[in-house]
Amino acid sequence: MDKWNQRNRPIRLEKRFEFETYEGTRSFLDKLGEHSESMKRFPDISFGKTYVNITLRPQSDEEGTQLEDSDFKFAAQIDELLN
Repeated sequence: MDKWNQRNRPIRLEKRFEFETYEGTRSFLDKLGEHSESMKRFPDISFGKTYVNITLRPQSDEEGTQLEDSDFKFAAQIDELLN
């Protein structure tokens, strides 16, 4: 599985998930929506027929904020939605 890419301007984690069918994409988006609601954390999402791009930003909007363990944990939880 591909790793999350860490970017610095602005600070964020990014990952692209690819699927063989639209149904696979839709199923993943449904799981992601449920998980995001339960965690009260909402990543930036863009998607097409067979892919989903996710961007995670730090929870704080303050200048100089860095990614924290909770950001990486949330990313790992998103990865687990594929299982």
